[in-house]
Amino acid sequence: MHLHDVWFVLIAVLWTGYFFLEGFDFGIGVLTRLLARDRTERRVLINTIGPVWDGNEVWLLTAGGATFAAFPEWYATLFSGFYLPLLLILVCLIVRGVAFEYRAKRDDERWQRTWEHAIFWTSLVPAVLWGVAFANITRGVKIDANAEYAGGLWDLLNGYALLGGLVTLTLFTFHGAVFASLKTVGPIRERARAFATVTGLVAALLAVVFLIWTQAHSGNGRSLVALIVAVTALVAALGANRAGREGWSFAFSGATIAATVAMLFLTLFPDVMPSSLNPAWSLTVTNASATPYTLRIMTWCAGFATPLVLLYQGWTYWVFRKRIGTQHIAEGAH
Repeated sequence: MHLHDVWFVLIAVLWTGYFFLEGFDFGIGVLTRLLARDRTERRVLINTIGPVWDGNEVWLLTAGGATFAAFPEWYATLFSGFYLPLLLILVCLIVRGVAFEYRAKRDDERWQRTWEHAIFWTSLVPAVLWGVAFANITRGVKIDANAEYAGGLWDLLNGYALLGGLVTLTLFTFHGAVFASLKTVGPIRERARAFATVTGLVAALLAVVFLIWTQAHSGNGRSLVALIVAVTALVAALGANRAGREGWSFAFSGATIAATVAMLFLTLFPDVMPSSLNPAWSLTVTNASATPYTLRIMTWCAGFATPLVLLYQGWTYWVFRKRIGTQHIAEGAH
């Protein structure tokens, strides 16, 4: 296996980790308006991800940086062609971070309600747009002979891509509901489990249609295995949630997201960004990669830094592993 193949796999792993971790905190953000019944319960939900949400976003920064360094042609075409959607995602992530930090800075109902709405919308919009973006990458976009995106914004809003956006939104919301049931106690925990069942069924319906469509369009034997794993894990997550096995349900919902992302990357390889105008103009792991010397340096750096990051983030989750409920919110604190 060549180094450019290794880095394609590593970037796929980084995106998988990002969607696994950021997926449930996007879901929690959406649930602050759909599940919580008052400001105290919203505080409980926000506190479940309070110690970890910013660490989860490190995976996005690493995935973007790795793409820039390992596949500069892919990065250039992707970020220029998808400029507006990616800019909107970036703005949402910035506002979302500010909302988490500023919400409780003033004891004013209007102030807190405004930031709560910001948390909801800046969680929902990226959850949709990431699905739209990756569906377009998998399907293929208008890339010309100069490796430049030749389409427009409306070309990205096709039926397949919009379905992909609904799939990521419902999967992340299901993942978040399972996480909420795993991390809370009392009535909010029971409602989270019930909400997870409903959301999971909707996600299952949409995901099956999307994954079969993907397999029919550009699938192969490897992607078919990932499809089967994704569907099996989603069914297992629903079953575990119904049985009250919240830890297993969370593991299986995460496996569903991981298998779905893996399927998209498996349908891509050896392309990194297929051209819908002419297959010969597609960006591949070969023609879009950096020099072998650059990839060697990156491999040594990644081999040293990655275990440290994983150990630190794992330690963070261990420290903040306990459940919380409304009784843990100080009286008068919202």
